[in-house]
Amino acid sequence: MSHDPWHLHPQLADDTHPVASWPLCEVRLMDDANHPWLILVPRVAEATEVIDLAPQQQMLLVHEIDRASRALQVFRPHKLNVAALGNLVPQLHVHVIARFQEDIAWPRPVWGMAAAKPYAPELLIERIQLLRDTIGERS
Repeated sequence: MSHDPWHLHPQLADDTHPVASWPLCEVRLMDDANHPWLILVPRVAEATEVIDLAPQQQMLLVHEIDRASRALQVFRPHKLNVAALGNLVPQLHVHVIARFQEDIAWPRPVWGMAAAKPYAPELLIERIQLLRDTIGERS
């Protein structure tokens, strides 16, 4: 790996909104009102796989996935989906998605099932504030 500074992949910047900055990850909300959906992006330059993280960073990532999963409990989901795919966006990022038996894609994975439904501005503000209040952070 080179020593290029970390930056958020442009596709992730376009598709998500900032929620919080944790010790390892930027926490972002996917702009899809179909599902409460957080994206965790470790601030590690050029990381594309979990194995690109140092062992201590891997443990911190698991802790932050747990933290995001617990934050999504505010929506009382039937199931949580956690995945790190990276087939289209190579930058390491982890999806934490609250799922419901009545959601648009249930029981299938959310990818490719329905077009993303961008948040209305008012709902976006409410959703981000709720998540920030739930995780105990303002920024």
